[in-house]
Parts: sequence; structure tokens; C-alpha cells
Amino acid sequence: MLAGLEPAELPADAIEVGRVADAWGIKGWFRVLPYSADPEALFSSKHWFLLPTEKGAQTFSGTAKLSIKEAKEHSDSVVATAHGVDDRNAAEALRGARIFISRSSFPTAAQDEYYWVDLIGLDVVNRQDEALGTVKELLSTGPQTVLVIAYQQDGKAMERMIPFVSAYVDDVNLQERRIRVDWLADY
Repeated sequence: MLAGLEPAELPADAIEVGRVADAWGIKGWFRVLPYSADPEALFSSKHWFLLPTEKGAQTFSGTAKLSIKEAKEHSDSVVATAHGVDDRNAAEALRGARIFISRSSFPTAAQDEYYWVDLIGLDVVNRQDEALGTVKELLSTGPQTVLVIAYQQDGKAMERMIPFVSAYVDDVNLQERRIRVDWLADY
């Protein structure tokens, strides 16, 4: 096991939030490419779980826990330093590692704000109580986020897209795993 890494079990609620891009500087800092435009989860958690890259050179195997000293935004990425990762060589050995964080350590979302990962898999119904499908993914189009809804029609897999804005989204109920929208089934 590399310096700074402890063998660990991946938490049941682990969410992949980014990957290690490369070493940054000579004192053990490394650059992270977050999967979110707002990488607050990386800043809120002091323990990151790493899995080796699926392709390319692997410098460790299995799941490892990394204790983070500091993480901060830098340009279009995040830079971090961890206990036991004290020089550039140790930081380079982390290159490509996939970063997971326990969902329970994410910061609490503000009212009417949601983590995308919490919306995936929710059922979508309209005001007429017609089932429109299930949230498959979300897309960021710049000015707004779009729900990609998967559904079946005549035995064929289909998709519809609904802007995730208050003009169309009436209610998000995480407990009931449902989103109610102002959208007709034939749109």
C-alpha cells in the first residue's frame, strides 16, 4: 500500500466524485478533477476512498482510505494534500485514482436544492398523475439543468427531457422518490 493510504471498505453509500489528475508542486499536493461544478463534497469530507484506475498503470489495489489535510479550489480543478503524501513521488503514485466520498458526509443541501445523485432513479409524474418515467441522468446545458427521463413505449426504450426549473417542476419529494412536473406525456 502506498504511503498515506490505509486499506478500507468502500462505504455502502459511497459516491464517485472525481479522480486524481496528477501531482501538483513538490510537497505532496495533487490535482483533482471533480465531477461537479460545485465540488463542496470534496471540501466537506476529511476521508476520501480511492479505487485504482480501471485502465493504465495501477500503483495500488483494492479500496484505500486517504486522510485529507486540506483541499481547495484552484483554477478549473481542486488541489489537495493528505497525511502521508509528503512529496511529489507519493502524489504521482495516486494519478488516475477514482475518488469516492460517503454520501452521509456531503454538506446538507439548502431548501429547494438537490444533489444530482439523489434525483437519479426518482419516478416522474405529471399533474394528471400520469407516470412519465424515471430519472436516468441529468445534463447541464449551461443556463439550466435538464432531467433525462427513461420510459417504455410499445416495448421500446425511450427518453424525454424536461428542464429542471421551477416553471416545469412542481415538487421534488425525496422520501416518496417522486418528482411532480407540469409536463404532458405527449410532449
